[in-house]
Amino acid sequence: MPEFSYKIVKHIGVISEGSGGWTKELNMISWNGKDPKYDIRDWAPEHEKMAKGITLSAKDVAALRDLLNALEEL
Repeated sequence: MPEFSYKIVKHIGVISEGSGGWTKELNMISWNGKDPKYDIRDWAPEHEKMAKGITLSAKDVAALRDLLNALEEL
């Protein structure tokens, strides 16, 4: 597996928390020193481990926001 680096530039918030202490979070993350992007994934306590997630540009987040706003009451 190739080496990579990341830096959580801004912690935006916790979406949910699992029974093992892992949290699903929305953060701004710089991957490999590149410009930060929005990122949704599960994190272990203290952010020492992470699960697979999705990374979104600002344009992607705006489109997702519009889609969610268009949903009828859940």
